[in-house]
Amino acid sequence: MNASQAARPDLRASRLDALARRERTTVLVVGGGINGISTFRELALQGLDVVLVERGDWCEAASGALSRMIHGGLRYMETGEFALVRESLLERNRLLANAPHFVSPLPTTVPLFDYTSGIASAFQRFLRLTEKKARRGGVIVKIGLTLYDIFAAPSPMPKHRFHGRSATFRRWPDFNREIACSATYYDGQISQPERLGFEMVADAMAANPQALAVNHVRMTGTKDGRVMLADTLSGRLFSIEPDVVVNATGAWIDFANEALTPPEARPNARPPRMIGGTKGSHLIVDNPRLYDALGDEMVYYENQEGRVCILFRYFDRVLIGSTDIPVSDPDGLRCEDDEIAYILDSVRLIFPDLPIRREEIVYTFAGTRPLPASDASVVGRISRDHSCPVVPATAGRPFPVYCMVGGKWTTFRAFGEQVADKVLDALHLSRSVSTADLPIGGGRHYPASAGERAAWIEACARATGLPPARVEALLHRYGTSARAMAEELGEQGDTPLAGLPEFSRQELDYLARREDVETLADLLLRRTPIGITGRLGLSVAEEAADVLAGAKGWSRAEREQRLDDFITRLARDHAVRLERTADELHAKRRVS
Repeated sequence: MNASQAARPDLRASRLDALARRERTTVLVVGGGINGISTFRELALQGLDVVLVERGDWCEAASGALSRMIHGGLRYMETGEFALVRESLLERNRLLANAPHFVSPLPTTVPLFDYTSGIASAFQRFLRLTEKKARRGGVIVKIGLTLYDIFAAPSPMPKHRFHGRSATFRRWPDFNREIACSATYYDGQISQPERLGFEMVADAMAANPQALAVNHVRMTGTKDGRVMLADTLSGRLFSIEPDVVVNATGAWIDFANEALTPPEARPNARPPRMIGGTKGSHLIVDNPRLYDALGDEMVYYENQEGRVCILFRYFDRVLIGSTDIPVSDPDGLRCEDDEIAYILDSVRLIFPDLPIRREEIVYTFAGTRPLPASDASVVGRISRDHSCPVVPATAGRPFPVYCMVGGKWTTFRAFGEQVADKVLDALHLSRSVSTADLPIGGGRHYPASAGERAAWIEACARATGLPPARVEALLHRYGTSARAMAEELGEQGDTPLAGLPEFSRQELDYLARREDVETLADLLLRRTPIGITGRLGLSVAEEAADVLAGAKGWSRAEREQRLDDFITRLARDHAVRLERTADELHAKRRVS
């Protein structure tokens, strides 16, 4: 570690010290997924002293395992959830405006095998007379998309279009020849959801000095009216006395409520079951033929079982999903071999002549959808809406617990706003700031048109000395936040990674020092798209470990252990195998 590195302030240490000094807080938010982050931001912007803790990294679990769609939920209209669809479409449009650096329009085509299928069963499902699935035909989809356009208005995107067989195959020559027609409508996609979550945390703390957020800190229980916390990296212990707790742990809500109930009260005051999640698994594939066939559109289709599936370009790969499997334990989920086979078989229904080989799968991911507890026999019937039941205070736990149940990624802002308003009302406080039209992070002053982007890139390149192509790449990754990074890279140098020249050592170091990065997974799977796009070779992991070791002051042995842990996790959770040679392993053992 050089002198300049040694002089850098340790942001995490300062935040942990601030947490240790914080005897009380008005609101403690437990869970740093997108809903917890949203609620933290809402409360922080109202000037409250609020603390957010997350046992892993921001948006590490379910909030990082979404299908990368920002959408209204077309199929939710079949179950009569019109209010949810309307809210989702409104929030989709707001995200297009507030986070244009990560959220963009996504033209979506629905291939259909006939015109008349599913009419009777659709009405029966709407009236809740049956849960049986049936393939949807052109008539039902046309009705649904017409309503979708009405609910979306006013919208920045075009209305849907319907295509007959000949028009469908002019655009999609690789479709299954049995497809009779298609429809195209518009929704949205998000490129880096984990980064958006981090940016909201950073925005909240920048706006309110009393707001404190720390990742890798676990809530372990209660004692004498205080909530017990533990730093998962150092083992350091904390306790804090909140007036209100917001349980935003998603699929772990029931486990967290159990931990928040004093042991002596659990036999008689066990909170009711609130969550019953389902597992969604996805693949990222490197298949040039499929990539070219898709163009800039998503294909949104039904597989053989009537399960809705998706595939669309994601960076320069193709994202394919997903499964919907009931799970009781949200920990340790990964995309299993049978799910991979299921997903690939679903693609063959639509693109029978575009085979995907197993070796073309560059990354897999899975997470739990935190759905409300339900006895429905068909998981697709479980509502995707959100609610906030309150577990009242008790003598042994003198604070109420507001539980964020359910919700879609798209509606995080509305859900956070609603929970914050509920908390504010209980505290006899009023809202002073709205987030409805508030830009997020690098979405501030984002250049909207191609001409504006070119001018922004030229001005930044001229001011920093970086090549325009490099500035363009930074703008694409970080939005207008790229300006501060470019200024530092222009001053300190910009040395490309040997194994991935489009990123630099200084870029990774900047992220490591400024963006709550504590592990290699934080850096390579969430602050950057390196992992999910299949660019994570062993040399890149080694270089990133060197950078992070320098930024965090790791010893050589600790650097080796962290790298080994990361390699193991990649293989276990994401089917990415980085093999170290026998010589490298021998060298590691000598260092250790």
